Amino acid sequence: MARLSDVIEQFIKDLLNGKEEELQIQRNELADYFNCAPSQINYVLTTRFTYDKGYIIESKRGGGGCILIRKVSFDNKLSRLKRLLEYIGSSITYHKAAALLESLYEAELITERELNIIKLTVNDRTLAAGSDRNKLRADILKSIISIILS
Repeated sequence: MARLSDVIEQFIKDLLNGKEEELQIQRNELADYFNCAPSQINYVLTTRFTYDKGYIIESKRGGGGCILIRKVSFDNKLSRLKRLLEYIGSSITYHKAAALLESLYEAELITERELNIIKLTVNDRTLAAGSDRNKLRADILKSIISIILS
């Protein structure tokens, strides 16, 4: 049986897929719907709908407060590549790299095969010999993504 967090995540993703690129939700109403605490909704939003997973979350105050969830969109290839390289920066953990790669796969920007090859290339076991694995991982990831997306 799926955990409540997984169910809430899928529910929100289904709502987003039926809409354009953004969704406005009431945290308390969603918590009532799932019969859970509003903090559970916050947990799902802050862990499952992050920038590296392809989402931007905005919280709006007043009128009961609402949360705006937007899919990250890019105007063109160069803009997308620039934002991705900025996000990776000079150092990145495996967890963040994997989440970024999963979002590229979900957006159909890389194939499942490319996803698995890149994840294998930047995992901790592959980079075990390096003194600064996160820096090396960032350099490798930026190089690979630059080639694939250009």
